[in-house]
Amino acid sequence: MNRLLGFAGILAISFSAIFVRLADVSPTTAAFFRVAYALPILIVATRLRPDRRSSRERLLAAGAGLIFAVDLTLWFASIGDIGAGLATLVVSSQVLWVGLLAWVVLRERPRASAFVVVPVALLGIALISGLGREDAYGDNPVRGVVLSLLAGITYALFILIFRSASKQHGSPAGPLLDLTAGATVGLLLLSRFDGDFSLAITWPAHGWLVLLAVLGQSLGWLLISVVLTRLPALETSIMLLLQPAATMLWAQLVFAEQLSPMQWVGAGIVLIAIIGAALAGSTRIRRASLEAPEP
Repeated sequence: MNRLLGFAGILAISFSAIFVRLADVSPTTAAFFRVAYALPILIVATRLRPDRRSSRERLLAAGAGLIFAVDLTLWFASIGDIGAGLATLVVSSQVLWVGLLAWVVLRERPRASAFVVVPVALLGIALISGLGREDAYGDNPVRGVVLSLLAGITYALFILIFRSASKQHGSPAGPLLDLTAGATVGLLLLSRFDGDFSLAITWPAHGWLVLLAVLGQSLGWLLISVVLTRLPALETSIMLLLQPAATMLWAQLVFAEQLSPMQWVGAGIVLIAIIGAALAGSTRIRRASLEAPEP
């Protein structure tokens, strides 16, 4: 049952980039309503189980939400440049950057395998950009890769902060609510720099945004946070890799995102590098990263 619920949660979040593209609104607008629409659901969820975290931990989770706001904006912007599938895959390389940032910030030295998989992943990401070739998929694949790579790095930084706010075992709804509230405030601030940001409720755009909030920001990650921490770390790492793979499949089926041969090779290299990092345990805080929502 744990595995079944975990797969259901991963399947839910794998549609996030698809809903963003279907909504066809500005990146900040999509990110704002993703978290704003999720707030009522998470408030109800927190009433089902007491939250015994300290005020410091709650403030830290909200602060992590500010960084999460930047991450979502960068990721959603990259979807418009390079498509839902590739943008999600590049963002998922965050598993590599967590270890390196932990080394720099927390002096948690990564294992030797990290110094192998990171250059391999960067090679794959370079190929995904299309290297300026005309057959590369995307309106601006080079910019899209840069934005999604920055989103992955930002998400890794978010993980390092958020894990400090989620040390107590218990319901994941409390920390998720705090970071979502922080992200809502952060996105309102970021909206000042987005000339296309709009609070107007339109259809069908907001139908897709409601689905994004329910599946991507609340229900999907509540399932994952509860279930995957009960499974072996190796198994959870492999299961989470299904998200970018599934998103790439949905992108092909829904939008017919036809990648160039070079981009397919790059996507394969990045996926292999991520799998290598998970199998080798190139980051020592892998399980902590599973407690935080994926973009």
